[in-house]
Amino acid sequence: MAKKNFNASTLPKMRAFAAQLIDRKDCVLVGLSGGADSVCLLHFLQYLAKEKHFALAAVHVNHGLRGRAAEADARFCEQLCRTLEIPFFLKQVDARKVAQKYDLSPEHGARKARYGAYQQVAKKWGATKLALGHHADDLAETFLLNLLRGTKVQGLAGIPLRRPLCKGVEIVRPLLCISRQDVESYLAQNKLTHVTDQTNFEDAYRRNWVRNTLLPLLEIKQPQIREHLAHFAAEIATLTHK
Repeated sequence: MAKKNFNASTLPKMRAFAAQLIDRKDCVLVGLSGGADSVCLLHFLQYLAKEKHFALAAVHVNHGLRGRAAEADARFCEQLCRTLEIPFFLKQVDARKVAQKYDLSPEHGARKARYGAYQQVAKKWGATKLALGHHADDLAETFLLNLLRGTKVQGLAGIPLRRPLCKGVEIVRPLLCISRQDVESYLAQNKLTHVTDQTNFEDAYRRNWVRNTLLPLLEIKQPQIREHLAHFAAEIATLTHK
């Protein structure tokens, strides 16, 4: 019954949402970490590509931070793409070196290195879109994270639905319309496995503390706090981009 309900409600919403972001003649490159979100995104876009006839490929970035665990993640992603018969690109970067060069935290150094790798592969393959697996829970987390850091109103808009990556390539986020729970339901329905980055549970990173500690505390008083924050961030994004 759960599978039927998912198909009847969430899947059509995902299809309609993605249709606003991806066109028939696009070449879509998926940022594939191997985690639940990106595996869900890749599988869903393969399903959608058969219907809308756009090209699809995936890129995995090894940040050089987690040794054998990161190598295992890369092998998982390569095997997944081989199984799905999707072109796969692997990029190795040195996130520590990038962080030192630009005087960034390890987290922001990894992000800068990762997006640089995305640009290189997107240009090499001829991508028009880079699809990333952020979902509504990520939007809620980013809202709180920016609020804690101190931000202007625009910062409370959270994660943009779409933005330029580089000339001719746009970042899109087709899963912003669904929750982490929806992602997990999609994986279960389609019998998909994924990898788990253990650093996601380390509260030394502020985002992890927001996800693992702050939001669960807020949910005690308001069980729908993630949904409320995501909607609020989306409304601010609409107002600030008018």
